[in-house]
Amino acid sequence: MSLLKTAANLAAGLTLLGLATIAATALSGVGHRWVDILAQFTAPALTAAVGVTLICLLLRLWPAAGTGVVTCGLLLLAVWPQWSPPRAPAPLPGQPVVRVYSANLWVYNADVQAMRRSIAAADPDIVMLVEMGAVATARADTILAGYPYRTDLHQPDRGRDARSIVASRYPIVRTLPSPPDGLSAAGAVIQTPLGPLDVFAVHLTRPWPYQYQWGQITQVMALTQRRLEAPVHPVIAAGDFNSVSSARIGRQVQADMNLVAAPAWPGTWPTRLPAFAGITIDQVYHSPDLALVSRRLGEPTGSDHRPVVTQFTRAAP
Repeated sequence: MSLLKTAANLAAGLTLLGLATIAATALSGVGHRWVDILAQFTAPALTAAVGVTLICLLLRLWPAAGTGVVTCGLLLLAVWPQWSPPRAPAPLPGQPVVRVYSANLWVYNADVQAMRRSIAAADPDIVMLVEMGAVATARADTILAGYPYRTDLHQPDRGRDARSIVASRYPIVRTLPSPPDGLSAAGAVIQTPLGPLDVFAVHLTRPWPYQYQWGQITQVMALTQRRLEAPVHPVIAAGDFNSVSSARIGRQVQADMNLVAAPAWPGTWPTRLPAFAGITIDQVYHSPDLALVSRRLGEPTGSDHRPVVTQFTRAAP
């Protein structure tokens, strides 16, 4: 083996071992912030590992290619719970379907027409928006045309001039309280063809190192408390959770609130990456008495997050 080929094998092998570390952190289930931050990146790491492995195969770098195959397998195993969540209830045939649109609009986004086009193309029954900035708030009647029932827009988001909002074609029979608990979320009870639904448009803080280390954990605790104090109806919690569903915060949401995660492929963030390589931090969680009919990405809004369009019906007993 030539010196050049040896060096190429070594460089590729070290790169793949670094990517395998991301798989190991995700599979470990360790919730420490240093580990959890790496566990968020399994989807782009898998894309990178597949690319490096294919190059190694083309160049006949067999030792590195073997490492790549193992790394790809570990990363696929790590990301699979996000793409195909367990406990997904089966739909009850012949029941009504409710379509939900959820999106992080990005606080500095001023592309009102893109926001409106995206919502109109999805044609949802319920709209759940977070990080709605000053421009979007001022043009809410344009963006949310056809959705006369809305929660209060005055919901601060991490101290910035941003809002969380729930809008609906169906009547909002109750706006759920938003106490000063550090959580940016708008909640409402909506009367739908499926009966009353408790919905929460959620925006969790960023994980370490951008915010204090317990921020996300305490905010999920606050969301859980709001859920416990809400009427006992089926639940949909959607928005920017700043965590993949299989990492620490996703596991906490599902365990503490008894919710099921919607599939997370393709990814939602950042939009500069292809969706197949993106990270789904824009989650949709639902209670087990609802069944997910479909999940897809919506059209661009001008944000660095892609919107998510989901459909729900009653779950089979």
